[in-house]
Amino acid sequence: MTTVRILHLSDVHFGVDAQLDQLEQIELFAPKLEPDAVVLSGDLTQRARHGEFQAAHALMRRMSQIAPTLTVPGNHDVQWWASPFGIRGTRPLFRKYRQWFGDELTPTLEVEGAVIAGALSAHGVSRGSLTWNLRDIAVKGHLPVSETDRLKAIFDRAKPGAARVVVMHHNVLPGAISRRMGLADPEDAQRRLSATGADLVLCGHDHQEGAEQLDGRLTISTSSTQSSRTRGRRASVFNMVEIDADSIQVQHFSWDRPTCRFNPADTASFPRHLPEPVVSVAGGDDPDARVTPPED
Repeated sequence: MTTVRILHLSDVHFGVDAQLDQLEQIELFAPKLEPDAVVLSGDLTQRARHGEFQAAHALMRRMSQIAPTLTVPGNHDVQWWASPFGIRGTRPLFRKYRQWFGDELTPTLEVEGAVIAGALSAHGVSRGSLTWNLRDIAVKGHLPVSETDRLKAIFDRAKPGAARVVVMHHNVLPGAISRRMGLADPEDAQRRLSATGADLVLCGHDHQEGAEQLDGRLTISTSSTQSSRTRGRRASVFNMVEIDADSIQVQHFSWDRPTCRFNPADTASFPRHLPEPVVSVAGGDDPDARVTPPED
């Protein structure tokens, strides 16, 4: 298959905490990385204000000049106060986001060798995101069954061998420092994400980078933040993900303040498990019979 390179940013938080020097350097550096796609996995804003969305939209437009770009909303992009528990429906929650990024909250992007599908995990104050921890209100996300069913349908239609990539905001695995899950009922969400046939999930939210593999199959790339609110006052990080037929590699690029540039940092590599190719048996009494083609 074609090697696919995805530049993965998250949590730029336009507003008082955004680090514009970092974002400017990413824009200058990105063309040298030759990405096939750019992903912004939510929390584009700090307070879901029009000026913040305007700045985020301008960033998205500039990145789209480098490679096709996909965005999904994060919990900071949701006007949760406009409709807590959906009392006025869901449309008020995303009114400003839709004004700047369009009606599609879960876009799909197809590039050569990959299908990249957005998923909505940010729902404001909603029943599905509630936990017993008051800190989680309007912060925690959840992944409805309808979302994973939709993702599975998209990936089932993908070309054989194409990388199947999910983009969502909330971290799927606990942060290394915070030990906090981004999703309510995370084990159920993990199980359903694995069942979609995805190879890779791109997420953020925790403000610390990470790269792990779930159940020895589903790779999780968690990007850090381009804001001053990094976890444990660590350097900001963005991820560069490379997918080929055999593996998925996540390369972290870490901000070096003295030189005002991003430098290569840790790299994690995981095996990619493609489904066994099958073809229909010609003839025979069983129309559902299948046989695996012989190896070359």
